[in-house]
Amino acid sequence: MFRPAAAVLAALVSGLWCGLCAAGTSQQLNYRPIIGVLAQENLPGDQLARGSSYIAASYVKYLEGAGARVVPIRINRTEEEYVKLFNSINGLLLPGGDVDIQTSLFTRAAKIFYSLALKANDAGDYFPIWGTCQGFQQLSVLTANKNLLTLTDTKAVALPLTFTSVAQSSRLFRTFPKDLMQSLAQQNITPNFHSWSLSMQNYTRNAKLRKFYKVLSTNTDGKKEFISTMEAYRYPFYAVQWHPEKSQFEWIDKPGMSHSTAAVTASFYTAAFFVSEAMKSNHHFSSAAEEEKALIYNYSPVFKGIYAIFIQNYYFD
Repeated sequence: MFRPAAAVLAALVSGLWCGLCAAGTSQQLNYRPIIGVLAQENLPGDQLARGSSYIAASYVKYLEGAGARVVPIRINRTEEEYVKLFNSINGLLLPGGDVDIQTSLFTRAAKIFYSLALKANDAGDYFPIWGTCQGFQQLSVLTANKNLLTLTDTKAVALPLTFTSVAQSSRLFRTFPKDLMQSLAQQNITPNFHSWSLSMQNYTRNAKLRKFYKVLSTNTDGKKEFISTMEAYRYPFYAVQWHPEKSQFEWIDKPGMSHSTAAVTASFYTAAFFVSEAMKSNHHFSSAAEEEKALIYNYSPVFKGIYAIFIQNYYFD
């Protein structure tokens, strides 16, 4: 039986607090986490686009539903502005999408935040990053310092996860109930909407990736085995090639979508886990007024239509 949302978050936070106590730290949790979601260049042919960039509203709802607030990170800001924002938020989500992950403004901003997060965590300043689909791919490129992605036949398909031997003890999955892990392993409930993947072969051949990330699950398109979930060994960095947010908040009628109870529960568990990680960060805005000005509440999402790839988008100049 799946636990209700409040019980899920309580269990995650409780487990997090116990882990901190066991480690002998007096760190206080931040129960008002604010997570930055990185915008990206508008999709070609988007006739409703306003401005130059967007964030799909499903990513905002995904985090808000697990107890976080969201700040949009726009792609045309200075490095100085990004540094200031980094020191104000408690985590970063790199969303799915369709931009060049080597030359885009999305990549430029992601690289700056990735570098800041490495330095902060090395200095004991906890800062988590989550990558979904394109975000997963972006993290792999930033870590390897090269694009090792390969084409796979995974444009619209829901798959079960093939867990590795270390998945059960991983930070991400160890709080998931057994019945949910079983559903993830046996049912087609993880939505895949991507053409590029990080193959196990390319991961294994690259020392930087192999030493940085632990593989938690894989999948196959029938020909190539690719990584579907991974987490960093030394850093609070997590990446999924699948889309947990779509099961709750996107409704396009295409193969690959899953709205089953198990799929929705998996969506919430991943979000609640990442929010619990953000609670370990004590970054904050310099004033309440500055915080209020930065929040996503200052923007209104645009309804794209019931058959749109994204039901709602936020747009930015």
